[in-house]
Amino acid sequence: MNQTIHELEKRVYMKSLLFVGLGGGLGSILRYLISLFVGRHVPVVFPLGTFLVNCSGCFLIGVFYAYASKYSWFTGDMRLLLITGICGGYTTFSTFSYDGIFLLKSGSYFAFLVYVLGTMILGLLATFAGVTLFK
Repeated sequence: MNQTIHELEKRVYMKSLLFVGLGGGLGSILRYLISLFVGRHVPVVFPLGTFLVNCSGCFLIGVFYAYASKYSWFTGDMRLLLITGICGGYTTFSTFSYDGIFLLKSGSYFAFLVYVLGTMILGLLATFAGVTLFK
């Protein structure tokens, strides 16, 4: 019986990975196409494509989050595909935003502040360090 339970858990795990991988691939392709399109058609120095992807990804993860908590048809598999997969592949900024909202809603204001400021400051410093060290 333990063998059967183990096999079932393995299939569920593999199915979850498939949903996340499929969604992540689609999200990454979508991010690339949008950034490419905006970069070719909007002549600005500002990284408008990335900006639009990040903002629209945050909007989408908010919509999916609302649906997940409101509708029973929004299953765990749909969450994996749409939230973790597509939004995660489309932009990790949407996940950052989602985690920040979660901290605020749970009343963890100090953790929210540390998370947001820490991510932005340390993220920029880490990028700068990577560029500087491996130039």
